Amino acid sequence: MNRKLMVIILLAVVTGFGVYSFLNNKAESHASEVAISDLISGKPQVTPIPGMVTMVDLGAHSCVPCKMMAPIIKELSAEYEGKAAIVFIDVWQNQDEGKKYSISAIPTQIFYDADGVERYRHQGFLDKSAIKAKLAELGVK
Repeated sequence: MNRKLMVIILLAVVTGFGVYSFLNNKAESHASEVAISDLISGKPQVTPIPGMVTMVDLGAHSCVPCKMMAPIIKELSAEYEGKAAIVFIDVWQNQDEGKKYSISAIPTQIFYDADGVERYRHQGFLDKSAIKAKLAELGVK
């Protein structure tokens, strides 16, 4: 093989690996760049979080089952920091979000795998052990 061609191929491989590493690190670090308090603030978020298993809890600060879930969401957000993204969005304060996620009742929890594919949807109160089981099913330890 021509020496010039070998150098070009080598540069292409090294450059490709560098781009892959950069993009992979950006996806993994995105959730850690967003503060837990922001993820569970009730404000709209970009979801699912790229490269992470994500659970989105759509509810309202004023709904009774949602209030029952609030401490669970807060605990799980801290427990799974860096492993999975736990997001709460208040759809009464942000009405377009309900339409965006096609929900018909609150609370609704939507689980996404690390590739951003919706894997499970639940309506109503969901206890901590059920959420942890679903996250484990999606590969979160």
